[in-house]
Amino acid sequence: MTWASVPSFVLAEATKVGVDEKLGQRVPVDATFYDEEGNSVALESLLGKTTILTLVYFECPGICTPLLNNLKETLERVDLEPGKDFQVLTISFDPKDKPALAAQKRLNYLKQIQARRPFPAEAWRFLTGSTNSIAAVTEAVGFGYQQVGADFNHPGALIVLGPDGRVRRYLQGTSFMPFDLKMAVIEATKGNSMPTVNRVLSFCFSYDPEGRKYVFATLKVAGVATLAVLGCFVFFLVLTSRKRRPQDSN
Repeated sequence: MTWASVPSFVLAEATKVGVDEKLGQRVPVDATFYDEEGNSVALESLLGKTTILTLVYFECPGICTPLLNNLKETLERVDLEPGKDFQVLTISFDPKDKPALAAQKRLNYLKQIQARRPFPAEAWRFLTGSTNSIAAVTEAVGFGYQQVGADFNHPGALIVLGPDGRVRRYLQGTSFMPFDLKMAVIEATKGNSMPTVNRVLSFCFSYDPEGRKYVFATLKVAGVATLAVLGCFVFFLVLTSRKRRPQDSN
């Protein structure tokens, strides 16, 4: 399925917020976006090396900024050469975001990271695009989100693509260890796909549209904990009743 065949209403009807891992799936290389100068570029022209893909929106009041900040701090410490071993591609999934804001974001992060280590400008790109192009990419990588007023309910994750543009690894959450990111890049470069083990964040946190922030889903976690305790209690009762039966028969 090409990006042009994705219906424009796919974003409005998306109801499953989270990450549906699609290891081995190739991103639509014919999808076109706008670079920081407003030029139309196809994804195919930007790939070719291992890529750390981030899907955010630039006016996000919640986890997008912490995610990018933590990624920047991790990249300052990771023992890999940007532009050679990997590159970073940040795509806004809000079609209202424009190239001027993308350029501002890029300049801000490059200035910070270049103060700590050599980091070529072409190693971190910020793109904006149309609804169809955005939908094509988010669908291909299994990034589910939903618009809530002017904001979006969405997960936080890094998606590592191999040089062939196929999904090889997910790092879910908003903070990352340099070793984990390094191994994800190395494995993706080799063409190896590895499923994610830790998926706690996407389950435990939800978006509060009134407070315009992500909050801990207390009821959801408490419900699971209650069921777990109840299950243990039932198991204990069954086990205890079985031990008492031989005594009762005597």
